[in-house]
Amino acid sequence: MNITSLGEAGLTKLSKLLDNCSCGWRQLANAAAEQPQFQCSEMELTSCSLQVLKSAGSPARTLLAWLADRGCSVDFLLYCLRKMEHQEALQFLSTTVSEQIKITVQPQSQQASLGSRVVLICRASGPPGLSYQWFKGKEEILHETGSLPELVLCPLGPAHQGYYICRINHGENYIFSMWAHVRLLHSAGSTPGCSSLFPGSVSGLRISQHPQSQLASEGDNLVLKCTAEANPPPQYEWYHNKRPIPDQKTCSLRIPCVTTQHRGEYRCKAFNLYHEAWSETATVKIGPSSVIDASWVEDGRGFDSSEGQRQIHPLPPTASPPSAAKNFYATDKVALLIGNMNYLHHCQLSAPISDVHELTNLLRQMDFKVVSLIDLNCQEMNSAVNEFLLLLDKGVYGLLYFAGHGYENYGNSFMVPIDAPASYTSEHCLCVQNILTRMQEKETGLNVFLLDMCRKRNPNDDLIVKPGTLKVTANIVFGYATCVDAEAYEVKRDDVSNGIFISFLKQHVCQDEKVTVMLDRVAEDMGRCAITRGRQALELRSNLSERRSLTDQIQTSESSESDSARNLQWAVAHVLPESRCLQFDCGVQVQLGFAAEFSNVMVIYSRILEKPAEIETCCAQLTDFPQEVDIDLKKSNQETLFEAGCLLLIKEELPSPEAKSLYTRIRGLQRLRTDLTFTVCLHYTYSNMDEEVQEQLPVTVGKPLVSKLNLHESRMSTSGPAYSCSSFDSAECSSLASDTWTSFGQTSTEFSHADSLTLSRSANMPEETDSPGVFNSPQPLTASKSLPHGHTGEINYKFSDMYNFHSF
Repeated sequence: MNITSLGEAGLTKLSKLLDNCSCGWRQLANAAAEQPQFQCSEMELTSCSLQVLKSAGSPARTLLAWLADRGCSVDFLLYCLRKMEHQEALQFLSTTVSEQIKITVQPQSQQASLGSRVVLICRASGPPGLSYQWFKGKEEILHETGSLPELVLCPLGPAHQGYYICRINHGENYIFSMWAHVRLLHSAGSTPGCSSLFPGSVSGLRISQHPQSQLASEGDNLVLKCTAEANPPPQYEWYHNKRPIPDQKTCSLRIPCVTTQHRGEYRCKAFNLYHEAWSETATVKIGPSSVIDASWVEDGRGFDSSEGQRQIHPLPPTASPPSAAKNFYATDKVALLIGNMNYLHHCQLSAPISDVHELTNLLRQMDFKVVSLIDLNCQEMNSAVNEFLLLLDKGVYGLLYFAGHGYENYGNSFMVPIDAPASYTSEHCLCVQNILTRMQEKETGLNVFLLDMCRKRNPNDDLIVKPGTLKVTANIVFGYATCVDAEAYEVKRDDVSNGIFISFLKQHVCQDEKVTVMLDRVAEDMGRCAITRGRQALELRSNLSERRSLTDQIQTSESSESDSARNLQWAVAHVLPESRCLQFDCGVQVQLGFAAEFSNVMVIYSRILEKPAEIETCCAQLTDFPQEVDIDLKKSNQETLFEAGCLLLIKEELPSPEAKSLYTRIRGLQRLRTDLTFTVCLHYTYSNMDEEVQEQLPVTVGKPLVSKLNLHESRMSTSGPAYSCSSFDSAECSSLASDTWTSFGQTSTEFSHADSLTLSRSANMPEETDSPGVFNSPQPLTASKSLPHGHTGEINYKFSDMYNFHSF
């Protein structure tokens, strides 16, 4: 618990006890300095001393406020008071803590059959010596087991039906639990009022499969299952730490790329029109991430090569103390994520696709509107940034993440598109600082740039770019994956590649902390990892003066028109085609479904819904796609998403084992100039014929996802090389917004479907799919790249699983 949990009265009382010279606030500051994050500078200590000049000033209260802002816990404060032997303050704080009782496990409503055994459990944390009292209604239940947190009802009878509550006592202090309802299950047809709706068919509800406790690593995929038997068929709701999980309404709970925030207790509630039942509690523990325990190999010079591979084990993750109370909020939160991998004239990268995907999921959990794009050329990056700027407005939090090749000249950072020539200059790239000046024109509440790229100097570029004058807004944060004139690395693993920066960032990005504090923790973790120490270190540049964090709540502004326009502009890039059924002349019915892997990458799947009995075999394949989109014909119409080249595996709950799907992955949707059209070719054979028969149906699904924004169209002003690809004309932006909204208004049917398909956090899921599943490995790099030449003489080992993002 943070020391702010003591309340203003408790902190004021404690301050009075510490406002003295012999054993007071100065001694507390010295004791707290044992932890680096709590060290106070001489200027801060002097500021505390000057508080005595104020009528109501308190040096100790000022010090405690600073400690609270830096995350000081009550336990650490107790430790410091013991160390300085301040008995009076120690006794006061210990007494205050002992009065705080918190219920950790609430009793749950249950239903069971006659003669069965029901156990109600209530547990609390607090000082030693807690006792428990159970009540049914207003009457206390006296049972042989005494004051225990469990109440056993066995054998269950009609007299046990009712509402139960538990009181937890510590001395004269006590708190009550929530009410739990115990109900008796009736046999078939015995439930009052049931026969008129489901005559003779109503039965009880029984959970046949409970979710199981699991230990997972960060980045893994979590799957919990709960199966119930009932008539009418049951529905499901999932709960994490007693809070309902939205959009999880099936028997399987699937969470891709888990982080430490997913640890805790999970339960499932199964219910129908007449009954409900709760599953057993499954505890999920999250271990270290994949990069920290990545293996590395030395080359044998200077040590015994028989040692072979060594495993790096991090310290176990610790829970972050809650931050102090904040009053900051965003009018909206939007993010543009770009990952460039398949360069035309430079070395290929592996990690950006998984890095963009993982960061997308994390930002969506914090209510960001996210546009995620893979492999953009200069024109497309230019237009994507322009669309991103249209989403910004006063008080909006804007975040730009880029993973790919990059460089830095004269303090300016440049993002390299996939079509940049071999000897590229700023004329072929986007200048990040130019984008920042455009963001400031929108009066944003927070501007965050996360640049996962190299920052080496570009010898081909001697031009000094002069961005527009920056305003003093005190809301800018730059998180660079590496230092100036250094390279960024990605870790090559058998299952999936990750950039080192994202591998550490994903552990902290969802913390309710000031953005700079969160990035400082990322930097500390990178500094403790053996494979990054001395080679890659996060660099933080910021003028953020307020305690704003990425988790701040959204409070919409008074300008409802701008909010609606912003939501529409974001939604236009995330509308999937509606699932549809095709009826062929032979009697076969085929379903087409659509899922978004990224904002410009879509998966189409086809499955046979019905076929006549005389048709023995049949399958529906997709062909004749437009040339603008990128499709690997060898990987189209595959039986699994992995075979189709999709990193994001979606495991579907198929209606029957015979219902198989074929998957086709479409990339580069931003280059689509007209409606997406293709042909569904049905191949089938009759049971009494050997010859295969074909039928074809043309299909048009409109312009899906980001293709509606026409990123291929030029929106660039010719203002000279200083701005190059990152220079835009604001008038053209306004014109673009008007044109885009007008054209989008013509597709009102698709937008009406957007609320259910795309505006939720599961917008990239097929209609029948609960959630995305596990990653599979991208194609491995053919050869490792050595460390920079200047270091090779100093280090006598290499990293077999590390690759440079870029070199010149």
